[in-house]
Amino acid sequence: MKPEHKDIMKARRRNIRLTVAYDGTNYHGFQRQNPPIVAVQNVLEEQLAKVFGDTIELAAAGRTDAGVHARGQVVNFFTDGTIPTDKVPRAINSLLPPDIVVVEAMETDREFSARHSAVSKIYEYRILQGDIPDPFERNYSWNIRKTLDIKAMEQCLELLKGEHDFSAFRAAGGAPMSPVRTIYEASLQAEQQGRIISLRFHANGFLYHMVRNIVGTLGNVGLGWKSVEDFKGIMASLDRQKAGATAPAQGLYLDKVFYEEGIK
Repeated sequence: MKPEHKDIMKARRRNIRLTVAYDGTNYHGFQRQNPPIVAVQNVLEEQLAKVFGDTIELAAAGRTDAGVHARGQVVNFFTDGTIPTDKVPRAINSLLPPDIVVVEAMETDREFSARHSAVSKIYEYRILQGDIPDPFERNYSWNIRKTLDIKAMEQCLELLKGEHDFSAFRAAGGAPMSPVRTIYEASLQAEQQGRIISLRFHANGFLYHMVRNIVGTLGNVGLGWKSVEDFKGIMASLDRQKAGATAPAQGLYLDKVFYEEGIK
């Protein structure tokens, strides 16, 4: 929400919270863009305005990049519209393109902010390993055309858990904030007889491109280009230049956002 519009919007009677899923392939990220560039926020705000009869400005839990997907993005907005929340998903989904879906709607406390009230988030990153690409996975995973050392990658994931300074995995250009974050879960699960590797990260916050930079470095370990000890040294160095390249956007998913009700 634009700062200059905040007071105007908060004067409205209702604060609506939505959970949104989207395929980010055809969008220039979540955050609103100037036409002709189209982002998820542009589409949502335009169609929500029709349902609620107000100009809508969304606040979002995460500003996902171009090509990044979401299963559990959370947004909120203020409105004087009177449509009951139980009717919102059906009404808005009838207007949205098929690659954006409102999963849930609820009226929430006036002080709730999808961004500022969040206490933790889960991101998932999918890797397709093997030399045969899959046309159905090309927009939804990173194809590494070799067999990866899963054990070494799991050892690196263990090193990530807990409170650390993640400067080594922080991209330039993000908002100024402390690089110290706490990772509660960093895990790996193999699917489809090991062809798909799903990496899951649950933390109290993430730096700009943090997950993709971690995954890029994990990929180097899986390929044998870096060792577990190298990974440990990269973390300790706090130097982004020592870490791997940023993993492609299409493998990343904002899976879930947790709020003050507690971490579940």
